[in-house]
Amino acid sequence: MTIQSISRRSFLVGSGSAAVGIMLGGGSLSALAQAAQDANKSGGFSPVAWVSIAPDNSTLIYSPGSEMGQGTMTSIPAILAEDMELDWSTVRVEKSPSIAKLFGNPKFGGGMVTGSSRTVVGYYDVMRLAGLQAKLALVNVAAQVWGVPADQIVAEKSVLKHAASNRQMTYGEAAAQVKGDIEAPKVDKAMLKPMSQFKIIGTDLPRVDLPAKSNGTAQYGIDFRLPDMVWASVLYTPVQGEKPETVDDKAALAVKGVKQVVMLPYGVAVVADSFATARKARNLLKVTWSDTSPARKYDSATALKEFVARAEQVADAGDVWHKEGDAAAVLKGAARTFAATYTTDHVAQCTMEPMNCTARVDGEKIEFWVPAQAASIVTGTAAAVGKFKPENITVNVTLLGGGYGRRVEADYAVDALLVAKAMPGVPVHVIWTREDDFQRSRGRPLTAQHLVAGLDAQGKVVGLHHRVVSEGIYARVNPKAYQSAGNKDAPVMEAADSIYEIPGQLVEHCLEKRGIDVSFWRAVGAGYTKFALESLLDEIAESTKKDPLELRLELLQNKPRAQAVLKEVAAMAGWGKPRAEGRALGLAFSDAWTTNIAMIAEVSMKDGRPHIHQLWAAVDCGHAISPRNIRSQVEGAAVFGISAMMDERLVYKGGQVQETNFDKYQLLRANKTPPIEVKVIPTDNPPGGMGEVGLPPVAPAVAAAVFKLTGKRVRELPFPKTI
Repeated sequence: MTIQSISRRSFLVGSGSAAVGIMLGGGSLSALAQAAQDANKSGGFSPVAWVSIAPDNSTLIYSPGSEMGQGTMTSIPAILAEDMELDWSTVRVEKSPSIAKLFGNPKFGGGMVTGSSRTVVGYYDVMRLAGLQAKLALVNVAAQVWGVPADQIVAEKSVLKHAASNRQMTYGEAAAQVKGDIEAPKVDKAMLKPMSQFKIIGTDLPRVDLPAKSNGTAQYGIDFRLPDMVWASVLYTPVQGEKPETVDDKAALAVKGVKQVVMLPYGVAVVADSFATARKARNLLKVTWSDTSPARKYDSATALKEFVARAEQVADAGDVWHKEGDAAAVLKGAARTFAATYTTDHVAQCTMEPMNCTARVDGEKIEFWVPAQAASIVTGTAAAVGKFKPENITVNVTLLGGGYGRRVEADYAVDALLVAKAMPGVPVHVIWTREDDFQRSRGRPLTAQHLVAGLDAQGKVVGLHHRVVSEGIYARVNPKAYQSAGNKDAPVMEAADSIYEIPGQLVEHCLEKRGIDVSFWRAVGAGYTKFALESLLDEIAESTKKDPLELRLELLQNKPRAQAVLKEVAAMAGWGKPRAEGRALGLAFSDAWTTNIAMIAEVSMKDGRPHIHQLWAAVDCGHAISPRNIRSQVEGAAVFGISAMMDERLVYKGGQVQETNFDKYQLLRANKTPPIEVKVIPTDNPPGGMGEVGLPPVAPAVAAAVFKLTGKRVRELPFPKTI
């Protein structure tokens, strides 16, 4: 039997209105439908834009997030598969096309951006609703084929069943019946099944990206090849904000294989038949640079002292990030106050895969192949810098060899764009050396934080004034949004507004502008705001003779999820029990990205440096898509945090980065990585972010243990070489 009243287009329109429309707020549904059809090259039936069902009952799911090792290529499709009632063994996953109006993240205004632990959080409802709508569309097909009410049909593992007549039909068979028109089913969140009925969410699915990464067939941006492709290497200005004034390129052009030398606003590119040749010729360029950039005056050590002085000027009001009650009045009337200043240095993202991008210009069109976290930012940059119309820009996102926030920026795509414009019709692949990566670093902000806490006569924390001094991230990359938000720099100040129940709170950001770009770095603000707040709480606990765990439980007495992770990690580590001689435990808590995590570190001291024997962590992120992957993310973020805590420091003198490669910039070695035990506590709550959660509690937990062993407070990141 053939259905004459169902069309592929009508289902795609339904996808736009019920799922994608959530992030769009408007737009033409027919245009969405057409775009979805154009995006789907598989030739299967698409009840929603996210999936395509083949006659053999296999299902292709598009994953919108950039895969950089965090598992998004598995977790996002799994969410859709849950409510679509798919047989996961029949699912194939591909990176979605970079069509923001179909596949954009609502948490980024509908843009194609992966970062800030917002991927699962942003797509969760969208994917669940899309999966439900796809399932109901197929149920309606079977209902018409069998002539039975739709509510009598059950979907299970890609099969539709009608118990009364003992009939069943695969999704593939149902898809093959679609010929005509029918209105798409309407869905809403009230129709989604409860956590107790999950079959896929909460299970440890194998990650779909790992087989190709294991056998060497995975394609990262640096692996990309096209016929007649050329390579480019750029000699960059040594100081940000300068430009080339004169160029002697005779020696470079004389190198066999060199195609062209291209002047850029911030450097000089050499194009050749191989990257090795381009790099060799680049090093023969003789360039005179301008010397007017304000960044030439930047010295990070001097700046940090000045940041500290400003942070401690509490009467010098900054931009308000968070306010509860009257902190000034509470602190003035407090029975006792505690004050401390904390500092953090610049650190670099250090992605395994260096920055690179391939671009080709054909007339008024440009196409990118790029390991980017933000296809929409690449598109916007190409429109602004290259003057291409957005509809003429195609961005193909490859696998990423690490992102950590660095690949949210699009500066490396600008390199490829400008060189490709100079060589129309020729695909150009720009690759940065590791030295370029450090020189062009846009690392974590340099910060100084001054905190003042007040206690009442009973020893209860009743007031907190928290001041952060740093350069801005949003203030640079999106100044209009920064200003319209009331000068709130979200990544810089992330997690400064904790869920601790303190009646009087004032959190301020004091913006600095020193000519050096700072940017997103794994955990960004939470990595240092939690270090400061958690460390101050430990100082209060020690001074008032309170157990650090009990102090936190008191401040979270109405937050049962937070209390649960604290109690769980205490049980895991044996908090309160004697340790081996020369060892101590430190505790910290974080609620960043609406995920609750508590961490304990067991530490000893050796040659004035902390040695971490073990970390324990308990985490509640609500609906846990894949507990095993969550554990991996906590472990990875914790290692990232240990490395930045122990040795990482990016130093600027005269506006120039002093660390040029890993011989000078020290990362954590494998033999210094401790065992990390993680317990995931799923709860029936919307999912929180996960990719960065394991980083913020590391440093304060270790610092607390260090104090127990040495009597010395550590208030700087990275830790001093000798404590």
